[in-house]
Amino acid sequence: MNKAHVTILALLIAGATVLGAIAVTRTTNLGHAARHTNDAAVAARAKQLGAYAAKLQKELKAKPPALPAVPKPKPVAAPVAAPAPAPAPAPTIIYHRPPPVVTVIHTHHHGDDGESDGGGGGGGDD
Repeated sequence: MNKAHVTILALLIAGATVLGAIAVTRTTNLGHAARHTNDAAVAARAKQLGAYAAKLQKELKAKPPALPAVPKPKPVAAPVAAPAPAPAPAPTIIYHRPPPVVTVIHTHHHGDDGESDGGGGGGGDD
């Protein structure tokens, strides 16, 4: 390797190191800012919840107003009930089986041209 190659390689490594350091610094700063933002949001929400809890305690201590008197219902004559109609008979359900599904798979058989596979259909004379 000549000196020019070594110098270029050293400069590339140095540049990558600088860029990596910058990236690490920015990442840690973002995390620090996010923590402060989260802390502020939690503090604001805690303040809201505290105010709401105080309001609820105040409402619990206050007595509700008295309810008005309940009026007595007037007597109503019972209506004459009409005889209930007879229930309709349940419909008859007839189940018809579907026709069978026949699947035919044609395969090429050896010996379809009249030759026998050796199965007792004739052959030698011994």
